[in-house]
Amino acid sequence: MRTATLAHAVSAVTIAVALAVAVPAAAQVALKASHQFPGGRGDVRDEMVQIIARDTAAANVGLDIKVFPNASLVKPTEQWGAMLKGQIDIASFPLDYASGRHPQFGATLMPALVKNHAHARRLNESPFMQDIKKIIDQAGVMVLADAWLAGAFGAKDKCILEPADAKGLKARSAGATFSEMWVGAGASIVSIPSNEVYNALQTGVANATDTSTGSFVSFRLYEQLKCVTAPGDNALWFMYQPLLMAKAAFAKLNDAQKKTILAASKKAEDYFFAESAKLDDDMVAAFRKANVQVATMTADQHAKWRAIAETTSYKTFADKVPGGKDLIAKALAVQ
Repeated sequence: MRTATLAHAVSAVTIAVALAVAVPAAAQVALKASHQFPGGRGDVRDEMVQIIARDTAAANVGLDIKVFPNASLVKPTEQWGAMLKGQIDIASFPLDYASGRHPQFGATLMPALVKNHAHARRLNESPFMQDIKKIIDQAGVMVLADAWLAGAFGAKDKCILEPADAKGLKARSAGATFSEMWVGAGASIVSIPSNEVYNALQTGVANATDTSTGSFVSFRLYEQLKCVTAPGDNALWFMYQPLLMAKAAFAKLNDAQKKTILAASKKAEDYFFAESAKLDDDMVAAFRKANVQVATMTADQHAKWRAIAETTSYKTFADKVPGGKDLIAKALAVQ
């Protein structure tokens, strides 16, 4: 009897050990990632975050990242503060959304400051972005991955090509710097995040908008617009939208978890750079398919907008933002 009992005990231990080896340990650290963009519909901004979530899960280092798309956890403009408070750990949003706390961030959504996607990537390692990232770091946040998006202009009743076309429009603008340029051209401003633009256009609250080419498609703005002005060779609109993480959350990770999340972030950044230019082409294709007119600015038209930006957006930024003049100069120095 004692022999049978002993054998049974040994067998139970053996099974327990086998199960422990066969079944991975439950995640030791759970992180929340937030963004405002459509989830599960192929949006590359969502996919950028999903890459990190999938890769960290596959690495089996005790790290689980739960992604909350569609502004389902935190409002778009509140994500910076939510990271600092520990309500979320990772977020993807236009850095300009936090310019109310750090006005220098407005330089990352400045008219005619970035020419094209290759130019944007060169800016990432420039003194201009080093200054921006220093402010991010000192605030308690870190950049996991750089991302720049080109943008476009759209209107319900006409094409927007020259500043004169903006006179009298009610325009939703992505940030304060573009808002100033719109106002300088004679438009009034409707202040809402990009995920609310569709309803604003539908209800007449706004009749024009600027936003990223990705948002023009993801939010189906081709259902509300008569004409869209694509970036083309004379892009007026570029925006920095990095993947960010609270430094306090990162500090809690062990070395293996930190290494994994940084490697996944590099993969996400490379993916986004490869896909970002395609967003412009996808927008043009989607709007043409919907029988919406697609236009592009000429160099002369672009120069007219740039002249207004210099006397409005650039001047205000240089005069009112600490270090603003220097930031613009450093950005313009990158060719």
